[in-house]
Amino acid sequence: MPWVKKRLAMGVAAMAVAAVLPAHAQVTPASGDLVLAAGTTLYDSGLLDSIVPIFERQTGYHVRVVGCATAQCFRLGQSGDADVLITHAPAAESAFVRAGNVTRRMVVAWNFFTIAGPAGDPAGVARSPTAAAALLAIAQAHATFVSRGDSSGTNQRELSLWRAAGGRPEWPGYIESGQGMAATLRLANERRAYVLCDRATLRALRAVLELVALRPPEPNLINVYHVLELAPAGRPHLNVAGARSFAQWLVSPGAQDAIARFGVAQFGEPVFTAARGVEPPLH
Repeated sequence: MPWVKKRLAMGVAAMAVAAVLPAHAQVTPASGDLVLAAGTTLYDSGLLDSIVPIFERQTGYHVRVVGCATAQCFRLGQSGDADVLITHAPAAESAFVRAGNVTRRMVVAWNFFTIAGPAGDPAGVARSPTAAAALLAIAQAHATFVSRGDSSGTNQRELSLWRAAGGRPEWPGYIESGQGMAATLRLANERRAYVLCDRATLRALRAVLELVALRPPEPNLINVYHVLELAPAGRPHLNVAGARSFAQWLVSPGAQDAIARFGVAQFGEPVFTAARGVEPPLH
């Protein structure tokens, strides 16, 4: 599949690909190989490195993780080059489901986005009444803001906040990285810029960043992750059994406990709220 191989070759650093995606013709439904496409926020936060090996030990499957923007996850799912997806763009997920691409969608976990920036906060982001107003304050101050600009779940949330603010003004300090969450945070750190990010990745990189979280949790910053099992129709090489096994395991009590524990040892507190089958009340 030349297109997939080309995309992965070009995007290893930008999309944080955990393993090279094989030609999917080599993967049969009975195979122990399973391709998971997941948002870079889950990859960069370290959660997948923590929980995927548990699934592999318990089931014997070998999971090949592709960390990429949500839009790319959908493309890999659409073409059958991924067996199962974890994404965090609810509106786009709903459209993907309505198009007949998904047999089952289940909530996995959530946390919150924030706007990170320099501790001095020259644009007054922390004083703004809402996250949307904070973005507008950044533009009005002509401060530097680094956007993912990659149709990721994070980028889609940024765009929705701009819509809530009445539209994004044009100003020279608005930069699109076109990269994953970790790379975008590092760029924002270099530029002493503001950035919309998930709290998990910001916390995972705090040892190398000077950026600080400037927005508290609020309803329009909730960040919800779902696992999507793909419909086999039109995807002849889909590992249906493996995808079902992984999705079911991900929402099981044991996996949910592992998600709830993630971050406690390293950061002293959980990084994600395990859904345990319930959508968040603010979602």
